[in-house]
Amino acid sequence: MDTQAKVIEIIRRVTGKAVEIDPEESLFDSGVLDSFALTDVIAAVEKEFSINVPDKDLTPRKFNSISRIVSYIERSA
Repeated sequence: MDTQAKVIEIIRRVTGKAVEIDPEESLFDSGVLDSFALTDVIAAVEKEFSINVPDKDLTPRKFNSISRIVSYIERSA
């Protein structure tokens, strides 16, 4: 399973919602994520990819879309 597929699965598992949006589309504007679910998604991403997301990076802008999350993971790995 590639990184994008893993991220989609994490979002699906955390939110309980189908993730059928373009990877560039805003997860917040589409209603898939809200600020409360974001912290759970980030925790699951940290665990799945063995990375640490520092507090200064905990902003919706950095994790606004699937592609941004994938890019963040790839830069952090």
